[in-house]
Amino acid sequence: MTALESGTYGAREIAGLVDAAHRAYWSTVLASTVRLTRDLDLAEDCAQDAFVQALRTWPDGVPANQAGWLVTVARRLALDRLRRETTLRRKLPLLIEDPGSPGEREQPTDPLRLVFTCCHPALARDSQIALTLRLICGLTTREVAAGLLISEATAAARITRAKKKIAAARIPYRIPADEELAERLDVVLTVVQLAYTAGHVAAGPELTRADLTGRALELAQLLVRLMPDEPEPEALLALLQMTQARGDARVSADGELVLLADQDRRSWDVKLLAEGVSRATAALQRGHGRFALQAAIAGLHVTASSWEKTDWYQVVRMYDAMLLSWPSPIVALNRAAAHSLVPGADLTAVLAELDALGNEQVLKSYAYLPATRADVLARLERSAEAIEAYDQAITLTANETERRFLTRRRAALLPPG
Repeated sequence: MTALESGTYGAREIAGLVDAAHRAYWSTVLASTVRLTRDLDLAEDCAQDAFVQALRTWPDGVPANQAGWLVTVARRLALDRLRRETTLRRKLPLLIEDPGSPGEREQPTDPLRLVFTCCHPALARDSQIALTLRLICGLTTREVAAGLLISEATAAARITRAKKKIAAARIPYRIPADEELAERLDVVLTVVQLAYTAGHVAAGPELTRADLTGRALELAQLLVRLMPDEPEPEALLALLQMTQARGDARVSADGELVLLADQDRRSWDVKLLAEGVSRATAALQRGHGRFALQAAIAGLHVTASSWEKTDWYQVVRMYDAMLLSWPSPIVALNRAAAHSLVPGADLTAVLAELDALGNEQVLKSYAYLPATRADVLARLERSAEAIEAYDQAITLTANETERRFLTRRRAALLPPG
């Protein structure tokens, strides 16, 4: 985009441009600023101020390189703040080992460096994940809480504790040495997957946020290049590629959600699917970690010629293997949902599994549990109970596209008239 003269855009259009830039470039601006400041709070403040300045100055001309403009402004603001502080010399050693010059261009690995900083083993795992989602994805504290199925106050506390720990422990802003990678790998992969999930079903009116899914894919690709001999990064990239390849089929022409069972498989991205399946196969041959198993499940879905021909027995077996290595209520829920689709499955037994999962604290705010119960209850022809379950799912859903879908499902169960 070339610079535009004043008056080309009104206030609303400029606000839209800045919002789009925030979604696309937040992590780049923040990561580049952290490299200068060595201070997460200061970098976050300056990155936010850069976007505020964009709202004020872009009406006079939108820069051709929006990301470069935002990085330059954020770093300039940070440098001004540091110069005004008498503690500049004390701050220099805190986070970054190689400061670079104030005008230095951002590095492609900056977001990955920030992920590894947030996922330092000195931090509690739950704090690592919350902080990374906040800083890398630019999610609000409320969105972080929704993604982790915790309260907003708990999410805020985790983020604050993590920032303080990073400053107090002088955790370096860098990609760890080879011998340090293994202990951080699982949580780094987890936050990249959560970042993708936050974009795959986003809070708000649109089903998907392409900025978040794209950012997660880029981070997964960087991880594969960083650790080419490790199966789990390749498995995660495979999982994201196979999910991304089905993206266009998830929404109908009129903007409504289309479940996998009803998608036109001819509209899937064949090239991306093939790459994902190839990576998943290679990863599974080298290990059976949880991301390899998740990629295998995705592979079973995308290689089936139709929903009806999906090998549900094998899908359930994969979830059984996951539960052995990574016991989780969400995995158990996904297994129960898959079990309900096995030909001849005892749906009453599946419903009992789902009801038992309702006692899990982490699932009490998870819309997919009552939505799955509603589907099973409807198939058992227990419509009144299914309607109640849909009501609960609708209340818990933060995405408007999903809410409309669930509302239609609920309405189909109402008696005529």
